[in-house]
Amino acid sequence: MTTTTFDPEGLDLKVGLEVHQQLATNKKLFCGCRMSKKPGLEIEIERQLRPTQSELGRIDEAALFESKLARIIRYKVDANSACLVEIDEEPPHDLNQEALEIALTIALLLESRPVDELHVMRKIVIDGSNTTGFQRTLVVALGGELKVGSRVVPVQAVSLEEDAARIIGKSVNERIYSLDRVCTPLIEVALAPVTCSFSEIATIAVTMGRLMRSTGKVARGLGTVRQDVNVSIRNGNVIEVKGVQKLNLIPKIVEFEGMRQSGMIMIAQELRKRGLDPKRLEIDVVDLTAILEKTTSQVLRRILDIKGSIFGAKLEGFEGILGYEPFDGIRLGSELADIARANGYQGILHSDELPGYGISESEVSNIRSSLSTADNDAFILLAGVDQDLEATAIFLENRIKEAYRGPPAETRSPTDDGKTRFSRPRPGAARMYPETDIFPIPVRDELLAKIKDSLPPTYSSQIDTYISKYHLSPKLAKQVFDSDRQRLFDEIANTSKVAGSIVATALTETIVSLEREGRDISMINDDHLRRLFNVLGEGRIAKEAVPEILRVITGGDANTIDKAIQTLSLTKLGSNDLEEIIRKTVEENDFQVTKHGKDSFGALMGKIMLEVRGKADGKEVSSILKKVIGEMVTSSPS
Repeated sequence: MTTTTFDPEGLDLKVGLEVHQQLATNKKLFCGCRMSKKPGLEIEIERQLRPTQSELGRIDEAALFESKLARIIRYKVDANSACLVEIDEEPPHDLNQEALEIALTIALLLESRPVDELHVMRKIVIDGSNTTGFQRTLVVALGGELKVGSRVVPVQAVSLEEDAARIIGKSVNERIYSLDRVCTPLIEVALAPVTCSFSEIATIAVTMGRLMRSTGKVARGLGTVRQDVNVSIRNGNVIEVKGVQKLNLIPKIVEFEGMRQSGMIMIAQELRKRGLDPKRLEIDVVDLTAILEKTTSQVLRRILDIKGSIFGAKLEGFEGILGYEPFDGIRLGSELADIARANGYQGILHSDELPGYGISESEVSNIRSSLSTADNDAFILLAGVDQDLEATAIFLENRIKEAYRGPPAETRSPTDDGKTRFSRPRPGAARMYPETDIFPIPVRDELLAKIKDSLPPTYSSQIDTYISKYHLSPKLAKQVFDSDRQRLFDEIANTSKVAGSIVATALTETIVSLEREGRDISMINDDHLRRLFNVLGEGRIAKEAVPEILRVITGGDANTIDKAIQTLSLTKLGSNDLEEIIRKTVEENDFQVTKHGKDSFGALMGKIMLEVRGKADGKEVSSILKKVIGEMVTSSPS
């Protein structure tokens, strides 16, 4: 069994997006609190959440999985951004009307059909991200379409829901959340699955984001928008990759999932070839701590030194299967390791990779003897402290049985390199039931008529306005519209004496360039930028000084624009002083003018800008230099 090259052709790969976007409202969805960007977190409460039954008496599989992890949940509370509603000590207040109108606006832009009556539902979530053990959600509209170039992507539903708490810490048996973000209004647009290339799905996400931003009423910044990416291939199940924040990761995630699911189908085919029967599979766990207590393996030593335990289990007929790699990095052993990590273990070790990781051949023989393995059997090792071994063994056994059929339906999390990792089983219909504290809310015709009469201009028409009003290039207009600082651009461009193109370039390309240099651009705040363009508009500095000033701020060498200017000694040169410097440079390099005439401009311009960069405007330098060179050329003997 050798690794092959992944070819996505013929997989019938389908991708569906669920775009979640925070709304820029004054208040949260079910109370009068506002989300704080710098919460105090001075209060702490503790909870342990348990699953509840649906209306039909069923318990959702994902909720059951989370409950077996038996985590303690701690919530940090800032009284300025959370109240008794957020900590589930008081019923929810009336639905935020502003949030509803924004959601209906986006629905109408998508030509989606608003429902006649809103019914708030409870979606069971007991991973700790909600103090209640559920998330409130309501369908606002159904159907519609998103136009992406010549493609039309159907819309399944538009919903309004409360955002989850923000995780700020975790350990094996504990999660710590801040409640500043919980209950923030969030719109969810579920797009129908489409067959497309890896890059096209990112274009669909960008187009959806631009439509939402065209309203001017959605939040900006990291964490305010997240995508759930649903991926399936022929003969597979739908896999939900939850919480993708970076658009550039979407193509990588879709490609990886196509490869992973295809690889799992190939592993299933190999299992069936061997005639292995999933009904006969049982994982009997054996404590191997005693026989490995003197191991020199650092992987196991770390667990043993903190009074942990090591367990092993035999897998009959699985020799070679756990390490089988149909495509690079795709192995059943890795899938099982993810299950173990989700249950609080560090992962697993298995016989296809041993001896290795400091585990000797004699230790492998002792393990095999203790587990009574035959030559064609495999084994796995689990090491941990105070974990629920029985529950983990059941999960592993079920996951291996599912491997006979291919990739199971499940929820996975994205990694920073564009791969995915098991998170929990996929939730089902049993997770939803009606909210009993909120009456149904009628959607009145008068409200819809008011919203239809005030729909915002389209994305393309707003870009055209940017181009014509601020004299931006199409590329720069799109960059500033898509940036987190669009509203700041509008403010500065409309009040400052600085040209819109200079403002747009600084807020997008300059700041992105500084980030690529490895600088901490979070140190640049809106007040810094307002002051920077105020000083530039007053003529105190040249536009060429902007990157240098921001470098000083991001380097921590100054915390205000004025101190940064002082640090750099960037007082703008007067016209007379500038001309004196230019004439002196030209005189010192008169041989270049004598030899090349007006063609000496480029070399001389570079030398002068090195001396006056940040203290003089490039256009002014260019104008004076051309005049001085022209005078010298004219006066030179022919």
